[in-house]
Amino acid sequence: MRTRRHGVGLGILVVALLGVPWTVRANLASDALRARATTEIYNLDDGQALATWREATVADPGDAAAWRGLAGAIVARIGMLRGTMTVDSYLGRIATHDVSLPPPPPDLAREFDTAITRAVSIARQTLAARPRDVQAEYELGAALGIRASYVATVDGGMLAGFRAAREAYDAHERVLEWAPARADAGLTVGTYRYLVSSLSMPLRWMAYAVGFGGGRERGITLIEGAAAFHGDNRGDAALALLLIYNREHRYDEALRLLTDLRDRYPRNRLFWLETGSTLLRAERPAEAERMLDAGMQMLAGDTRPRMFGEDALWNYRRGSARAALGHRTDARADLERAVAARGRPWVEGRAHLELGKLALLDSDRVAARAHLQAAARLGDSDRDGASAERARQMLEQDARTR
Repeated sequence: MRTRRHGVGLGILVVALLGVPWTVRANLASDALRARATTEIYNLDDGQALATWREATVADPGDAAAWRGLAGAIVARIGMLRGTMTVDSYLGRIATHDVSLPPPPPDLAREFDTAITRAVSIARQTLAARPRDVQAEYELGAALGIRASYVATVDGGMLAGFRAAREAYDAHERVLEWAPARADAGLTVGTYRYLVSSLSMPLRWMAYAVGFGGGRERGITLIEGAAAFHGDNRGDAALALLLIYNREHRYDEALRLLTDLRDRYPRNRLFWLETGSTLLRAERPAEAERMLDAGMQMLAGDTRPRMFGEDALWNYRRGSARAALGHRTDARADLERAVAARGRPWVEGRAHLELGKLALLDSDRVAARAHLQAAARLGDSDRDGASAERARQMLEQDARTR
């Protein structure tokens, strides 16, 4: 399944299940390493997190949670390289066909395959010996969920990802049946219930026929339970809710989540970017500008690697806030920096759209037309149909007034 822009609607909701397992394992070194790696990845130290997850697999090669944590960290690393680590990348209509995506780096693809295969194999071996082992069933579902996420978000195989998710869904339904207190299993089950409820009716019935449940509110409630539960996927559940609350226009709840995430992971500057973006969607541009200013100060002093296209996205967002506030000169400067920066085509397209609006306000119809034409072209090239269509509408309106 894919979204309006980047074709990964399925996978982002089945976020990589990282972190330490719910039960305490015998290998204390592996436990400590997994706990550290979880904090590192949420603090945007993805390179260090990968190294720590690798240490954890060496400390306990029989720990399925360590192998799936490494697999999840690889998915996050690929997201950083592609510039798809923000909610912006996953808003829009959930679609139902495969998309063509650039291949991931071969070394990361190979390591992912090794890690996820080990995680699934260890969980299956444990279940073969102890068929109703709740933790092993959880590990199996979590690992299969990451595999489904990778197929959808990295490979672009939306339908294949959905099929792969069926076993993950079933495994975590069994966890909830065997141990109703294990609210962490509600993330996978709730995610797919929400997704199924968002499909067209014919596709929804097909999903029911192969065993998926539906129910938008039930799905959200299950994910909220996982976010409140002190399990290994608590942070992932919060990120899934952040996306869902934005999709559902529940901006106040999204902002409360972001306040908590900024407090828990103060080194993750993307949570400041997400807050500014959410404030803009909520039509609160003054607050958005202040938050984005603070985030851009963090960005300027942060020597760690940046997400692909990150500078362009920060400038586009702050430029949009300033344009909404009527600060045309500052807005234009930010938006021109967004266009000049190397980033995702949809970001450049949306910056051109805002510049086109500003040019129309200045009665510069020649510049406006050039910006709007660029916005339409770039939006179409990166599956941002909404902004491309808006640019075309503005071009038609301008043509009628000539």
